[in-house]
Amino acid sequence: MPDEPLVLDPAHHWLVPFAALGAALEPPALPALDALLTHLREAARDSDDGLSLSPPHERALARARGLPPRDGALPWAALASDTPHAPQAWVHPVHLQVGMDQVMLQRAEQAGGLDADESRALFAAFEPLCVEDGVELLFDEPTRWRARGERLRDLACASLDRVSGRSLAAWLPRGEPARWLQRLQSEAQMLFYTHRVNDAREAARRLPINGLWFSAPGALDAHTRLRPPPQVDDSLRAAALGGDLEAWRRAATALDHSLFAPLLDRARRGEPLALTLCGERAAVTLVPERPGLTQRLARAVGLRPRASAQDLLRTL
Repeated sequence: MPDEPLVLDPAHHWLVPFAALGAALEPPALPALDALLTHLREAARDSDDGLSLSPPHERALARARGLPPRDGALPWAALASDTPHAPQAWVHPVHLQVGMDQVMLQRAEQAGGLDADESRALFAAFEPLCVEDGVELLFDEPTRWRARGERLRDLACASLDRVSGRSLAAWLPRGEPARWLQRLQSEAQMLFYTHRVNDAREAARRLPINGLWFSAPGALDAHTRLRPPPQVDDSLRAAALGGDLEAWRRAATALDHSLFAPLLDRARRGEPLALTLCGERAAVTLVPERPGLTQRLARAVGLRPRASAQDLLRTL
């Protein structure tokens, strides 16, 4: 983790989640980013072993906004509400694929979608279980509900971005505060197993929505002064979370033209910018360097080594 937070102007800060997919995919050629890197230096890096509850792009966004760096407890649900100081969490209807020795999670979008009528029917069935535990359940949108209550204050849960398409063994809620949540999730699975919504989905050869995943628990601290968010480019998200590696490569190539090329123009004009690139295990923030005379001369005659976008992305 960085020793000190780097405070950047959000108007000139761009953040790119899923800029790298670890060892899963060799990054494509990105000539604009290659050229841009010759104007930038690394100002901050946040790395982990790939097993943190909050992925690097969420931690980077939290730092940019001035949130305390609490792994698995970045209160996005509370911040999206009109009561940010009340403990809340996202509740995601999901498909759980149960195998011989593992359980894999798929988002509702990856399981054939979830329309409003289906979602509200599952919501209505699950809501009484929450009420029994002193938790209020709110319907935000078909693929994401919101829970509110004191039980959510001290939870730490893996982000849905961490668990999508993966075995849940390393990501199950842990510790004493999560015992009630584990029970509640088990009760939801039993409830949904025989629900008419899933009977209809299976009859239509669609995957059942047979589980719930909680994420982004907690509340905004009273003393936290939020900063405006940076400019987040999410164009790589759908392909990354869908596991479509070729679509991700195409999206990365398009991003080189749509974002990195304009940023290169900014850098050449000497305008302020900061770029945070995020992968599976790390996020790196790059800012313009201020080279001395020797460095400028070396760049002018081509002696300065060119930074490689592919080499940088491999480290994420």
